[in-house]
Amino acid sequence: MPAAAAVLMAGFRSLAPKTRNLVVAGGLSAFVLGVYYYTMRAVGGTDELQVAIDKFEEMKKKDAGNNSNAGS
Repeated sequence: MPAAAAVLMAGFRSLAPKTRNLVVAGGLSAFVLGVYYYTMRAVGGTDELQVAIDKFEEMKKKDAGNNSNAGS
């Protein structure tokens, strides 16, 4: 382990348990929010999934209408 990392770990371990938990929770929250932000930017804000779901539901309604008419 590099000397700088050892000093940081020694400083982290000297914190109170609740403080360590808050530091870890903050780091994890920042990571999750960063991944969410990156993903939303990569998708470009388009709602392709919702459009596909709507098309599928329309096709299902048409199929259900055709099948009920065929049985009559």
